[in-house]
Amino acid sequence: MRKAFKYRLYPTKPQVKDLEQTLELCRELYNAALQERRDAYKKAGKSVGLYQQKRYLPQIREELPQYKRVHSQVLQDVLHRVDKAFQGF
Repeated sequence: MRKAFKYRLYPTKPQVKDLEQTLELCRELYNAALQERRDAYKKAGKSVGLYQQKRYLPQIREELPQYKRVHSQVLQDVLHRVDKAFQGF
């Protein structure tokens, strides 16, 4: 049996701003990864895999410095969610 605990957060205004920026970057990455998979399927009939997309994360973080503020495991989780959604399709 697992227990779950819920805690109410009371973030400060700067923390809210940081959370919103992180959410926006995750949203952008999700949409870009999904679009990449759609385009690959339409053009070649093949899907881009999770690990293929994960390989590009360091390059994305290097080219787009705003992604350096988001922890790498958070970005990897976004790609896992894209993969799970695409597998359900």
